[in-house]
Amino acid sequence: MQAWHVHSNGEPKEVMRLAETEPPEPGPGQVRVAVRAANVNFPDALLCRGQYQIRPPLPFTPGVEICGRTEDGRRVIGTVALPHGGFADHALADEAALLPAPASLDDAQAAALHIGYQTGWFALHRRAHLQAGETLLVHAAAGGVGSAAVQLGRAAGARVIGVVGGPAKAGTARALGCDLVLDRHTDDIVAAVKDATKGRGADVVFDPVGGDAYAKSAKCVAFEGRIVVIGFTSGHIPAPALSHAMVKNYSVLGLHWGLYAAKDPAAVARCHDRLTDLADQGRIAPLVSERVALSGAADAVQRVADGTTTGRVVVMAEGAA
Repeated sequence: MQAWHVHSNGEPKEVMRLAETEPPEPGPGQVRVAVRAANVNFPDALLCRGQYQIRPPLPFTPGVEICGRTEDGRRVIGTVALPHGGFADHALADEAALLPAPASLDDAQAAALHIGYQTGWFALHRRAHLQAGETLLVHAAAGGVGSAAVQLGRAAGARVIGVVGGPAKAGTARALGCDLVLDRHTDDIVAAVKDATKGRGADVVFDPVGGDAYAKSAKCVAFEGRIVVIGFTSGHIPAPALSHAMVKNYSVLGLHWGLYAAKDPAAVARCHDRLTDLADQGRIAPLVSERVALSGAADAVQRVADGTTTGRVVVMAEGAA
């Protein structure tokens, strides 16, 4: 079979190499999955760079999220068991981590449903307790995780303000249904959010960016608002002033979705059931902007790392939908 291997850490386009190799052998509790589609996530780039929380032994195959078929014929989605990731003809996964792929979604959409939408759901509902009628501010609203948060916010009945970088991404965010779209390059984010909310500010902030995005969020969060920290795609981890949170009476919440899989897997399964219902109803639909062949995986991971893509880029098996 073919698989992308990373033999040393660095930029994805420099360290990913496509090779012929033997199919991986499942260990205890694992299954081998024929990959139909593998969604590209920012953590794939961090894995290549050696900057992710998990550092698999070298060489490894990136591609942390897949849709595929098990050897007994089930169509499934889920996270992989590294070092045998999804940018390959076959991957390994823990049986307990696999979930049924929604029939209403094709392979590419199904591959993109899991991590981003689970992250959005737990952030907005489990951590921030988003309510209908509240204002949700989503940074990187045209990206993979951000686009999921926009759709989930709208499904929850929130008013959604999306922050993006550039006119092309602004168009994507509008198409997703944002009530207001702000360009971080040209708009005064703080003033615009306060103006749009008549001075109140955003009730919930979804922040996968960190750095300057977090700093601006703290200046326009509402009384008893909630800032949910998802990640730091900007490369800058902010050091929040706790005195500011105290004086303004807002909460800063962390969300590491992977911990739920380890500590409360039943919650992950319940979330998947809810996401499947929303997909079947047409209320959410993963934004797949590109479908690329396996041979294009390294370039796809690099472009996601560079922040030049919108929605999800998905690596497809030959003949997959």
